[in-house]
Order: sequence, then structure tokens, then C-alpha cells
Amino acid sequence: MAILDKHKILETNATLLLIFSFLVVTIGGLVQIVPLFYLENTIEEVEGMRPYSPLELTGRDIYIREGCYVCHSQMIRAMRDEVERYGHYSLAAESMYDHPFQWGSKRTGPDLARVGGRYSDEWHVDHLRDPQSVVPESVMPKYGFLERKLIGPENIDDLIETHRMVGVPYTDEMLENAAADFRAQADPESDYDAMLERYPGAQVRNFDGQPGISEADALIAYLQMLGTLVDFSTFTPDANR
Repeated sequence: MAILDKHKILETNATLLLIFSFLVVTIGGLVQIVPLFYLENTIEEVEGMRPYSPLELTGRDIYIREGCYVCHSQMIRAMRDEVERYGHYSLAAESMYDHPFQWGSKRTGPDLARVGGRYSDEWHVDHLRDPQSVVPESVMPKYGFLERKLIGPENIDDLIETHRMVGVPYTDEMLENAAADFRAQADPESDYDAMLERYPGAQVRNFDGQPGISEADALIAYLQMLGTLVDFSTFTPDANR
């Protein structure tokens, strides 16, 4: 009863309640924040992670512009049902070059963190043209106009430069070759070897199957690489983190 009586004093005295609430929040905040000053990096380094290629980065911008993140998350939680449905839980390193990150807070549609390689390019084209043709219960709107809108690398230098300003490690070489790499990834007949050296694991092909480079090409290139950069068959979590 003595403890309850003391607790009653706090509940009935607004000033004391405010003071003790402030102290609790302050201590809790310090416990979470102070250790961060003693870590060189809060994100463990994971082999395979790299900045987005120019075409993938353009596709990511289209993904954001069209509001795809509103209905699709890109964060698989470390829970059994999540892992069994979507694949390996998401790593912090997989979002290290995302500005802003695409974790999302709602799933009207499935999580897309591991969507890369799960479906063919043709499936994605059909899904964008008429979502209900491949997923009858889908409430997703049609995005067929993306394959009719041709795009070029005119603004890719500025886009990469902006991401470099916020810490994405794009090199001078990547910036100088951004336009060429943009075109090369969507053209399997091009000389794309240098592009692959700069962006290992990038997929090269005509993604939408139509002449020219369209917004659909860029968006599908982005979707097809999600979750493919880390080899989880060899990944071992850092026990010190």
C-alpha cells in the first residue's frame, strides 16, 4: 500500500508528475542515443550492396512519383509469418542508399522487398497495364501509360549528383558515365561491360519489350533488382551488433 500511496501523490500533483515524466523520458532517450556516439557505423556492411544504377534510380523515382509506397512496403520483419511469405527479413544495409527509405506503413498489396526475380518482365508489363488480369482481386490502378512515355538520361546527372550530396557513394566515374550507363542497361546489344563493373548485378535487357526506353523499363529495372543484391545463402549476421 505504501507504494500505491506514493504513486497517488504523483498522480494528484501535476508539477511532480511533469518533473518525473521528464526525467523518465530523458533517461530513456539517453540510453538510446548515447551509445550511437561510440559506434563508427550503425549499419553493418553487407557484401553486394551498391548504389542504384542510373536506370534503376530513375525507376525508383517513378515508383515514388506514382505513390507505389502507399500500398506496398519494403520491409520484411523478423517474424516467422513474414519470413515464410516474403523471404529473409530486411537488413538495414539494404536501405542505406535510399533517400527517402521505402519501408512503408501499410500493405494494401504485398511487400516488395524481395520482388526482384519473382516474376518475369512480361508479368510486370501485364501487371502495369491491367493489374486485375494477373491478380483478379487487386485494387491497383492501371499504369499502362508508363510504357508509352519514352524517357532519356537528360536529368540523370543532376539526380545522381543530388544523391551523392546526401551521402550515396557515387564516384566521379559513375557520374561521368551516367547517361551511357542509363542507355546501356536497357539495350542488350550495347557495350554494357563497363556499366556492369560499376554496378555489379545490374540486369541488362529491354524490360518492357518495346522500342525505346520507357518509364516502364526504368520501373521494372528497379523492381527486378529489389532484394537481389545480397546473397542470403552466404550471409552471416554480425554477432557484435
